[in-house]
Amino acid sequence: MEKRCIFLIVTIFCFLGIMANNVQRVELRSDWQFKQVRQGNWLPAIVPGTVHTDLMANGIIPDPFIGLNERGVQWIDKEDWIYRTAFGVDESIFSKHNVWIEFDGLDTYADVYLNDSLIIKADNMFRRWKADIRQLLKRSDNELKVYFHSPVKVDVPKWDALPYHYEAANDQSENGGLFDKKISIFARKAGYHYGWDWGPRLVTSGIWRKVSLVAWNDVRITDVYTEQPLVSKAKAKIRQTIEIFADADGMAMVQTTDHAGNNYADKKVKLEKGVNTVTLEFCINKPKLWWCNGLGKPNLYTFNVKVQKDDSSDTYTQRTGIRFIKLLTQKDEWGQEFCFELNGVRVFMKGADYIPCDNFLPRVTKSVYEKTIQDAVDVNMNMLRVWGGGIYEDDYFYELCDEKGILIWQDFMFACSLYPASGALLENIRQEAIDNVRRLRNHPCIALWCGNNECQDGWYNWGWKKRLEDQKPEYAEKVWKEYEDLFYHLLPEVVGKYHSAIAYWPSSPFGGYGHGSIETSGDYHYWAVWHAKKPISEYNNTRFRFCSEYGMQSFPEFESVKQFAPQPNDWDIYSDVMMSHQRGGMHANQLIESYLLSEYKRPKDFESLLYVGQLMQGDAMKTAIESHRREKGYCWGTLLWQINDCWPVASWATRDYYGRWKAAHYLMRNSYRDILVSPIEKDGNLQVYIVNDRLTSTSGQLSIKVLDMDGAVRNQHTKQVRVPANVSKNVFSVPVKQLLNHEQTDQVVILAEFTDREHYGNIYYLKPPKDVKFKKSAVVYQMIKVVDGYRLVISADKVARGVFLSLDGTDNFFSDNYFDLIPGAKKQVYVKTDLNEDDFRKQLKITILNNI
Repeated sequence: MEKRCIFLIVTIFCFLGIMANNVQRVELRSDWQFKQVRQGNWLPAIVPGTVHTDLMANGIIPDPFIGLNERGVQWIDKEDWIYRTAFGVDESIFSKHNVWIEFDGLDTYADVYLNDSLIIKADNMFRRWKADIRQLLKRSDNELKVYFHSPVKVDVPKWDALPYHYEAANDQSENGGLFDKKISIFARKAGYHYGWDWGPRLVTSGIWRKVSLVAWNDVRITDVYTEQPLVSKAKAKIRQTIEIFADADGMAMVQTTDHAGNNYADKKVKLEKGVNTVTLEFCINKPKLWWCNGLGKPNLYTFNVKVQKDDSSDTYTQRTGIRFIKLLTQKDEWGQEFCFELNGVRVFMKGADYIPCDNFLPRVTKSVYEKTIQDAVDVNMNMLRVWGGGIYEDDYFYELCDEKGILIWQDFMFACSLYPASGALLENIRQEAIDNVRRLRNHPCIALWCGNNECQDGWYNWGWKKRLEDQKPEYAEKVWKEYEDLFYHLLPEVVGKYHSAIAYWPSSPFGGYGHGSIETSGDYHYWAVWHAKKPISEYNNTRFRFCSEYGMQSFPEFESVKQFAPQPNDWDIYSDVMMSHQRGGMHANQLIESYLLSEYKRPKDFESLLYVGQLMQGDAMKTAIESHRREKGYCWGTLLWQINDCWPVASWATRDYYGRWKAAHYLMRNSYRDILVSPIEKDGNLQVYIVNDRLTSTSGQLSIKVLDMDGAVRNQHTKQVRVPANVSKNVFSVPVKQLLNHEQTDQVVILAEFTDREHYGNIYYLKPPKDVKFKKSAVVYQMIKVVDGYRLVISADKVARGVFLSLDGTDNFFSDNYFDLIPGAKKQVYVKTDLNEDDFRKQLKITILNNI
């Protein structure tokens, strides 16, 4: 074995896992047809796709996302469907000794036939499926058929056969006509397809990821695992485990180079027929480390791994980052910490929980992924949590996170349920876990593997354990043993074997074994604000080690609502259409109204309600984030629920289904900056914290101003402050009465600013919005034409609360929105739009809380 130390600067980016040379790959996308098995004609189909999207494309069903259309398509999941295509192959494929067909995703119960021979029986949406078809393949007129069994017909008998039932809290079986038969837990399929409290019930079937023919002679690289046993600023040791399939015994040369051909390592090896494992080791001096967003560049290296055997070769190109990440979970005087350390530095995680971007997954294009990840970057996030009721995401999603420095907390696909986990199903889950851990383990963005979402809390805190014990103790024992076998044994064993450098966490939230989550240990989901109806101000009275879920609902903005509810008679939050797009039901709408009335004045109409509701959500998330960040050192992360939607709906998302930023997303950008200035009233004192996420200390001037609603300064304090690296520090405290100097709390606003090499600011009110005596304000603007739109310079004559700018439609974007304006200040906003100047002026609408 040869080891080499090389100093290289790699700037060439290549896609992870693309194979070249001897291996030929042909994607089968053309000439697909589908039909309902028991009736109907063959119709054109799109692959990758789903039955629902193909039915829409053929005019058989309307778009289920519009109006009440979801209700009328519930018959689809109770039918069997079949897809077919015919294809030929050229000599470059047919002449190869090995030809495989590979399905990257089959949803879910599927039998695959080639030329009338059964080659695959699939039963897991999350696995990749392949078959050797060399002996079945013809030069032309090959018929490929995929028979999809109804998941309802497959799984209802399993439910009927049990004397007890597994909890599935969010399965909307009633909406699917199945009464209480919550069958989602039986299928290894995206749980949210069966409905959630933010999503519809649309149980899909289809070839949801690409299908390809892969042909080769002699040798093929089937996997490369790049481990990093030692990473420092001085040196990175790299160990690559290379999996090679060989047709026959023989000698081969295996080599890793950079894109320019500079050699990292090589080795002459003896291959045996079948699967071989070869290890190459080398080191890189003074590596350019991969950093998350906000701490440095997400530097990436390209490794070209090549095997040469006689006249045949294969090259596997991999892009990865060099970094060392671990999860710190030491016991301490309060409980158990939960902190990610990247390249030896403790990092406060700022981010959100992520769900799939669409119920119909093949509609999630590269541009949708790009916008979603860029929208996270643009508000200074450094982590997303891929939630367990969705999917293990597309490779491109993780490639973008690698490029942008977004760390990923990766759930396994289990959420808010109890699952049968024994026998063949447990082995199926094992293969699912192996498949996805191997697929994703080379991405530097992967920070954590987590067993499930809220399943352990459901057992201990939601009454699941008691209900089963009350029915029969033996049932509870059996179900809990399955839980332990899956989440305490199988999944950590898979991670330990295939991705040992990354931590495994049994559940989210999790504060230890034998009980539900607790605020002082591990991660925590905080829902007392919202579900328990605690006031928004309660966020300021809580402390967590890592808050991985919390949220506040809002409706999409009016222009988005008009996309799915175009009729004016539906513009009422209790209309049938709006209620259909509120999966939290009447209770959720009543909660929104309750919070609005307790924090704000009653909106005058539907459009105003949507606006104020978004402002409320934004204020709530700002309050929570600042509370968590002030506790830095005790708390090491805040992930709000959630960054996106899978369909147009009232939800906790900070961006709606159409990608429109809600108020919460705009306000988050300031709350997640590298330095936060955070004023808070505690015990009659105004305290100001500066939170410094930089890896260096900072010094600058702190300014605290008390302004009246006309913008006049009624009191002011300035001081020089120094804040050490990577801490939260209380830098100012004064009694509120002394600060106000006889001014009334409902007639002033506090402006806190800190200036070092940059300027940071925050506006704070001493009363909730409904009690602040805002004055009517005139907001004016100047308009300058720029590339792709306009630059607005906006000002106001009074303190203007929640300035909201809007145009008709959803094909525009404002660089800032829902902001507060202080008289005398000028705010610049860039608007991306195709409108000409006259139409822009006619359409531009400015809404502020003062005037509604």
